[in-house]
Amino acid sequence: MPDLHFLFLQGEPTSFYKRVGHGLSLLGCKVTRINFCAGDQLFWNGPNTLNYRGKLSGWPDFFAGFLYSNNVTDLFLCGEQRSYHKIAIEIAKNRGIRVSVTDLGYLRPDWITLERDGMNGSSRFPRDPERILALAKDLLETDLTPRYKNNLLGIEVLYLLFELANYFLLFRFPHYRRTDNRQHLLLNYILGIKRFLFSKSNSSRATKRLRSLKERGEPYFLFPLQLEHDYSILSYSPFSGLEEPIQLVIKSFTENASTDTRLVFKTHPLDTRIKNWERLIFRWASEAGISDRIEFFDGGNLDEMISGALGVITVNSTAGIRALQLDCPVMILGEAVYNIVGMTDQGTLAHYWQAPQKPNSELVSAFIKLMTHTILVRGVFFNEPGMSAAVTETVRRLHENQVGVLL
Repeated sequence: MPDLHFLFLQGEPTSFYKRVGHGLSLLGCKVTRINFCAGDQLFWNGPNTLNYRGKLSGWPDFFAGFLYSNNVTDLFLCGEQRSYHKIAIEIAKNRGIRVSVTDLGYLRPDWITLERDGMNGSSRFPRDPERILALAKDLLETDLTPRYKNNLLGIEVLYLLFELANYFLLFRFPHYRRTDNRQHLLLNYILGIKRFLFSKSNSSRATKRLRSLKERGEPYFLFPLQLEHDYSILSYSPFSGLEEPIQLVIKSFTENASTDTRLVFKTHPLDTRIKNWERLIFRWASEAGISDRIEFFDGGNLDEMISGALGVITVNSTAGIRALQLDCPVMILGEAVYNIVGMTDQGTLAHYWQAPQKPNSELVSAFIKLMTHTILVRGVFFNEPGMSAAVTETVRRLHENQVGVLL
């Protein structure tokens, strides 16, 4: 395709995006990257980059002017809800420029998401069950056996380097402001590395406690926690953080669940514990008079937890998709690409505790198959050989305008 100009904005702290840009350049495309901070520069600098050092208020005029002067055809970025990105997407779409958004995959562990315009609540992926079944009918089955792994310690180190660059080189981009409102960033990533070092022992303890819970035969519901700063929470749910949904679930469980059932919470693998969720959850449970019916797992095998659960409650975590694959009833509290009639429980949370609705396995299979053929790319952001696989396929889809085809 002639005269393609790909403009890259922010991505994850990884060489993935620079390598995608290089791959597009080898195919004859023009590629430009705009950096907003020193952390961006750390992972992509060179002759095809430029720096935006102005205030957010000046970004719309700068961006619109760049588009006008440079004949941009495609915008590529990670996370459409970042403040700079939301502005850029609106301007680009009004000018007829294609927008491709990437992030961690809806399926884990070795998929990344590559969608047109947006994800989750902004996704173009169909929500109509009949359309999903029809679109997936003639597609080849996807081998879902995991092929690649991310390096969790490597992820924490790269994010720490990103933040250190921004901290010590703030004078180079004095007006840059993060848009996810996280506090104590350096401490977060230092604690993340510490958490990784103790992850095996935490997982071992969780495994033993889960085995004990199952041996006692006590029925339970599972609430896998997400990262509080994740845009899935901030942009695609009615909540401003995790405290609200946790307290909502505890209250509803107290008022509506059978007294012989338990409520199990599991931390996110990348949660740094800067906020002590275990202490908060047991405090709220104690206030509700149900602390003896609460379990908290810091680690452990998610599949094993799901396989023994009566149901999974989530705001919009990808753990919900995994629960559907394992034929477990799922209740969604926010917006999710997989919140579809016939897959997730469409009733109220109050009713869910007594009669959770199982997913339609045929529809779930069609949903997964359609996703892997349209909005998912096999690979990972942070480790080889998965990064090379993801780069190759991402370059192909971008160059051939094959992002989200069939939808």
